[in-house]
Amino acid sequence: MNIVCIGGGPAGLYFGLLMKKQDPAHEITVIERNRAYDTFGWGVVFSDQTLGNLVAADEQTARTILQSFNHWDDIDVHFKGQTVTSGGHGFCGIGRKRLLNILQARCEELGVRLVFETDVADDQDIARRYGADLVIACDGLNSRVRTRYASTYQPEIDTRHCRFVWLGTKKKFDAFTFAFERTEYGWFQAHCYQYDGDTSTFIVETPEEVWRKAGLEGLSQEEGIAFCEKLFAKYLDGHSLMSNAAHLRGSAMWIKFPRIVCREWVHWNEVDGRRVPVVLMGDAAHTAHFSIGSGTKLALEDAIELARCFAQNGEEGIDAVLTAYQELRSVEVLKIQSAARNSMEWFENVERYTAMEAEQFAYSMLTRSQRLSHENLRLRDAAYVARFEDWIAGRAFAQAGLPLPVAGGSIPPMFTPYRVRGTVLKNRILVSPMAQYSAVDGVAGDYHLVHLGARALGGAAMVFAEMTCVSADARITPGCPGMYTPEHTAAWKRIVDFVHANSDAKIALQLGHAGAKGSTRRAWDGIDQPLDEGNWPLVSASPQQYLEGVSQVAREATRADLERIKRDFVRATGEAVKAGFDWLELHCAHGYFLSSFISPLTNGRTDEYGGGIENRCRYPLEVFHAIRAVWPDDQPISVRLSAHDWVEGGLTPDDAVEVARLFKEAGADMIDVSSGQVSKKEKPVYGRMFQTPFADRIRNEVGIPTIAVGAIFEADHANSIVASGRADLCAIARPHLADPAWTLHEAAKLGYTPVPWPKQYYAGKLQLERNLERERQMAAAAGGLTPQQVAAKLLEG
Repeated sequence: MNIVCIGGGPAGLYFGLLMKKQDPAHEITVIERNRAYDTFGWGVVFSDQTLGNLVAADEQTARTILQSFNHWDDIDVHFKGQTVTSGGHGFCGIGRKRLLNILQARCEELGVRLVFETDVADDQDIARRYGADLVIACDGLNSRVRTRYASTYQPEIDTRHCRFVWLGTKKKFDAFTFAFERTEYGWFQAHCYQYDGDTSTFIVETPEEVWRKAGLEGLSQEEGIAFCEKLFAKYLDGHSLMSNAAHLRGSAMWIKFPRIVCREWVHWNEVDGRRVPVVLMGDAAHTAHFSIGSGTKLALEDAIELARCFAQNGEEGIDAVLTAYQELRSVEVLKIQSAARNSMEWFENVERYTAMEAEQFAYSMLTRSQRLSHENLRLRDAAYVARFEDWIAGRAFAQAGLPLPVAGGSIPPMFTPYRVRGTVLKNRILVSPMAQYSAVDGVAGDYHLVHLGARALGGAAMVFAEMTCVSADARITPGCPGMYTPEHTAAWKRIVDFVHANSDAKIALQLGHAGAKGSTRRAWDGIDQPLDEGNWPLVSASPQQYLEGVSQVAREATRADLERIKRDFVRATGEAVKAGFDWLELHCAHGYFLSSFISPLTNGRTDEYGGGIENRCRYPLEVFHAIRAVWPDDQPISVRLSAHDWVEGGLTPDDAVEVARLFKEAGADMIDVSSGQVSKKEKPVYGRMFQTPFADRIRNEVGIPTIAVGAIFEADHANSIVASGRADLCAIARPHLADPAWTLHEAAKLGYTPVPWPKQYYAGKLQLERNLERERQMAAAAGGLTPQQVAAKLLEG
């Protein structure tokens, strides 16, 4: 083939040499607009895994690159005057210019033609001139080719929120260094790494609003560099910062990162009667934030994959090759981009995490992408993880008012206790409320005793009963349990008593009202489908039909309806007290009655319960206040919220923060953070722990404890979530359906035996009341102590 690569960066050069190596008969030309051996930028970073891919693709090039690398294992995080170090990460740095020189030399050795100082304005003209059978568009993030054929490639370009500048310094960093400095304007961070014998990359980043407040927009390049030198002087040890972008004037060196995703990677042109594909590669096809150092990695691995597809599928024709390339690479790139997005958003929101102590802040930063997990960190640096686990355990036991166990060995974060009001949970794992559709006339029977009892014995700290309805017409299906007759209370008390008598788990009741999603069949008979007969009338915040053309139409709730339903919630709460539940949750999510007020998709009211977000939350908050008044002071109430409707015009994560703030002000103890199920038009983005970022944001912006839910299915997930402060508790649903003893089995996989805690801390309300009274007496005697001070005194005996 005749192959033309537009752009002489890593992608074009590496693809050119790999294809020439594969078949010397190929005529390959790489066209670059800059002069030979010119380049911009400082150093690039590869992981040890990426180096392995390069060795497999072309060992000679890889060996030359390896000889030029600066290798390190440690990451240093500098925060609030402390330095936290973790090792075993395996990074390599190389100057971008040196990398390109190596690739250029290898291309020339193999016979790839390199054409410099040629700015390609028309790819079709170039394809015609060189008789190209294949054009590779690797012309960077500002790709002309991608812009020209945007209707085919369908790029999404999201310009992000931070300003950053690439600088260099002669200060040699012996670890990948992250430094965080607070100014009167806000937080700045530096990403620093050495890439050759005497030079390091030094990237300074800050949110746009902080950058403007600091006056950097109006400074010259020299003044901007001087600002950074002064701010990070203690890390530079007298060394200056350098720019290699002299062609940029004023504040133009400060740029914003564009996140680029293309739906298609291949465009076909007709050139002199021939079909010629134009294939995106590298930054032209996708970008990944520099905080995980993957832009050059992705470009090189694009080249490796396309060359491999030609080797494996070439006989089937170029269409088959390019189809295979896009199918394989788009998935791998999506994984990296997802991790890079998480990392990027963490750095965009550093302020969110600055209330943390340095130890947890550093752990949060290390695990920010969700690709690096707790057990992965343990493999890299077991000593660091053991120290951190001890640190987490010390604070957790103090928060719970418990003495640290004397048994040796670290305690995984998910097995540390947690206290809310007078309730102490033995660990951080909950069994989520999951509809079982097995009640008869609202009565929880033997099925529920076995279902909840087995999971209470399985090691979780607390089991949630499924959403329990406050009236017969509040049920989702005829098989849903209720709390509106004496028989219901007695049935639930039987189950609660079993849990308390036979386990050290707590048991929680989730109260709700189905609203417009009620009067439907059991799931296995047709989920969300209306009953064949015996339907009851539905109410909602506003008239709505959950399944268009199928569901019953719910009418708008009147003032009388609202008062009646609020009384139903209050009555059900009183019955929950009689039944002996330890914890109450108010269900304000998933499109049910209270949720229908909060979401703008389902609330079109024009009275005081409609309109802005505070008005939309007014009725759910009235219900919360009413049940809080009858629920015991020493027992918690959590609120389940949908943090994202996943529909244009619906509730957003920004809105969810404000909703959570309102419930915190009302006295909620915790937010159980879910999402979606408000509209059938939703388009959620699924993945491991996909809802945890919502819990993270609410916890760390609002300052209220959260429960993380959704696609959490390993101890590694739970440990990472709790240890990083993304949530305080993890509610596990489907894994507990498959395995009632999921918590104990995950402990066994970790090689951890849960400590047999003193039973009086967990069973029976009397001892908890005695503990609380002791705290009150101690606080009064000492003239008033904080809960943390009380906990410290308790630990002292």
